Amino acid sequence: MAAPARGSCFADVDAARRAVALALPMIENAVRDRGICGAGFLHIVVMDPALTPDLSDFNSAVLYEHSIGDRQSWDADYAAYARAKTRTSWRLQRDSHLVHAQRPHALTDGESLLAGGVCLDGITVGVSGAEAAFDVAFATAVAANLRALAARALAQALKAGHTAASEGHSDGR
Repeated sequence: MAAPARGSCFADVDAARRAVALALPMIENAVRDRGICGAGFLHIVVMDPALTPDLSDFNSAVLYEHSIGDRQSWDADYAAYARAKTRTSWRLQRDSHLVHAQRPHALTDGESLLAGGVCLDGITVGVSGAEAAFDVAFATAVAANLRALAARALAQALKAGHTAASEGHSDGR
């Protein structure tokens, strides 16, 4: 299936980068706590909220990824785990831990059984590297930041008198 030429106008790659940056002080502090993040490594995947599974393939819908820690020192492929968690949440438009608890029948062959993917109002983010509850917390923080940045960009477009999203495209800053 072919992806649309454009994804979200208000939750674009710059807004995703900013959403992660806003959460990084909290995440980086937690990553140093070996009780939260045993290996000290973490990976984040943010999906384009306008590129849903019915409109796009997974790889085309990945908007932004960010790693913490030297990837050459990783003791596991945290990016692969994060992408797998994200794929489940993106495909089913639901937090991965909720899929496991409420919709295990919807899982397909090879899908992740690990928590860490969230879908907040259609904004899907996955994290891997920390304890499961913290992967969920970090993914939720990034998704909430992206939602806030998109809302601010929309407000700026409206204030500027735009009547269509493409007119008011903003990077969320």
